[in-house]
Amino acid sequence: MAGNWKMYKTPADTTAFFDKFRPLTEKSEHCEIVICPPFTSLSAAVDAVKGSAIRIGAQNIAWAREGAFTGEISGPMIAAAGATHAIIGHSERRQYFGETDETVLKRTQAALEFGISPIVCVGERLEERESGNTEAVLVRQFLKGIAGLTEQQFAKIVIAYEPVWAIGTGKTATPEIAADAHRVIRAQVREKYGKEGAEAIRILYGGSVKPDNTKSLMAQPEIDGVLVGGASLDPVSFASIINF
Repeated sequence: MAGNWKMYKTPADTTAFFDKFRPLTEKSEHCEIVICPPFTSLSAAVDAVKGSAIRIGAQNIAWAREGAFTGEISGPMIAAAGATHAIIGHSERRQYFGETDETVLKRTQAALEFGISPIVCVGERLEERESGNTEAVLVRQFLKGIAGLTEQQFAKIVIAYEPVWAIGTGKTATPEIAADAHRVIRAQVREKYGKEGAEAIRILYGGSVKPDNTKSLMAQPEIDGVLVGGASLDPVSFASIINF
């Protein structure tokens, strides 16, 4: 169960969030909990979850160890802040900041090199779904952005399916639509990494996940967890999603 805070919360806001959130999830042992604040709040988040099972992740990661990459944050820097995960290829990075399938692969490989667990995002835009190209888009994103990993590397990633048309729009893919997309992704995994790889990979659903639709989404055997945006900003709301 992962939360993506996007461009919200200062370090002080982050501390206040965890003061409320920790007591609500201290007995939540059925899942892995990862929260991804902005880079400037990583250290505050890491401090706030000390002694708990909650993990902290970054929202992006550079593909280089260091160098002349203004505005980028590297794997060693993220690890030094105490974070263990990184979201890679989020649709907003693809839409606004020129992220491509090729750079997604480079960032994923860098994350693995520096001991960071990648949450790799795939998903189609509204016009791609309406023109019947959902499967083709997911296959392309998998082949160019993920399939370049070795079996050993692939075993360490999580995939998140997030239809772009359902992010921040209030529209949610029905559990059936989401499960269909997860099946497409898992079939690609099976073809490239075998039956074991397909059974082991965790595929999360992201896109207007809320407390009132989590149970129906998680009832789908294909859906292994959720990547939550807006609803993860409120400690009570996100805790109720985790404890669905």
